[in-house]
Amino acid sequence: MQRQFRQLERQEISGLWSIDRSELIGGLYRLEEGALVLEKASIKMSGWPADEIDRDTAILLDCFDHGGFLLGAFDHARLVAACVLDCRFMGASTDQLQLKFLHVSQALRGEGLGRELFDRAAQRAKILGARKLYISATPSENTIRFYQTMGCTLTDELDADLFALEPQDIHMEFVLP
Repeated sequence: MQRQFRQLERQEISGLWSIDRSELIGGLYRLEEGALVLEKASIKMSGWPADEIDRDTAILLDCFDHGGFLLGAFDHARLVAACVLDCRFMGASTDQLQLKFLHVSQALRGEGLGRELFDRAAQRAKILGARKLYISATPSENTIRFYQTMGCTLTDELDADLFALEPQDIHMEFVLP
């Protein structure tokens, strides 16, 4: 089925939490001496924690208010996937933009929506003059493998503020072509 992609309006940000993020996590990555180490896990992820919704809604509203790129994928009127690119430059060379959010509803994973959203965010970042995307990724096995498939690697330039916000995340970068 062909999905409709369009930029989200500010009032639609709360709709991001309707994306079904459920997943059975069989492994979690951690960083050890500069290398990724996969550890077995058995975590049933379902829904969005209320404290995460409150914190991240504020972060995404701020991103929107500063010109961020919030792109949704819709199945008819239902938001089924989305990505958010912050348009404020970061990094020592101020040449990176952060991919703040990329989620695809569980039932639609494997259909290319994640790749499409990632590619569109990367295209927008390049148009804006970025050299890299910065990703602070959930350490689940599927998430990290997705980003590796997209061509992301561990970053050499760890952002201290993002690390402090979510120290268990795996911090990656994508060099824009």
